[in-house]
Amino acid sequence: MGRGRVELKRIENKINRQVTFAKRRNGLLKKAYELSVLCDAEVALIIFSNRGKLYEFCSTSSMVKTIEKYQRCSYATLEANQSVTETQNNYHEYLRLKARVELLQRSQRNFLGEDLGTLNTKDLEQLENQLESSLKQIRSRKTQFMLDQLADLQQKEQMLAESNRLLRRKLEESAAGFPLRLCWEDGAEHQAMHQQNRLPNTEGFFQPLGLHSSSPHFGYNPVNTDEVNAAATAHNMNGFIHGWML
Repeated sequence: MGRGRVELKRIENKINRQVTFAKRRNGLLKKAYELSVLCDAEVALIIFSNRGKLYEFCSTSSMVKTIEKYQRCSYATLEANQSVTETQNNYHEYLRLKARVELLQRSQRNFLGEDLGTLNTKDLEQLENQLESSLKQIRSRKTQFMLDQLADLQQKEQMLAESNRLLRRKLEESAAGFPLRLCWEDGAEHQAMHQQNRLPNTEGFFQPLGLHSSSPHFGYNPVNTDEVNAAATAHNMNGFIHGWML
């Protein structure tokens, strides 16, 4: 009587699970060894338990060399497949972009009024609507730009008006103090001229005593009569009479 078929599912009992892992691990390692010996094959086996413990078998002297060989064989094929796929994708992308560029160039010529013979009535109406929409946006942008410039000019005008007002105030303050100073200077000058006119001018009337003359003098020099009359007339015009003339 043979054994029944074992259902493949996770063993819930922890002890039974560990016992089964140990038995099957040893059997797998034995089978790998037998395969490498009987068939002269390069076999590498790596096992990790549920606790992270490593079990390995390699038919060659170095597990690293076997893994590198595996990577070269596996990833080279993968890279070749990826290269072919990437080339195809790039070609399809090129075709898509080329069609897009041609469409944009044709639309640009249509906006410039060229190559309109291939367009039907619906296409022409759509082109007209697009042009009107573009014109509205351009005019709106132009109006906004002019309003911004006007606002800047108004701001500059206000700044200049404020500067002009400050300068006018300073000028008025300076002009308010100038007449007082001018009146004071005129009064001082008038008083100085009046004092100068009141001073007696004795030049020409009194002369120092001369010691070189042989004739005696009594404290003054004889003066010409015409000179005396002229001096008296000049001083009488100023309203001043010397005491010696009285």
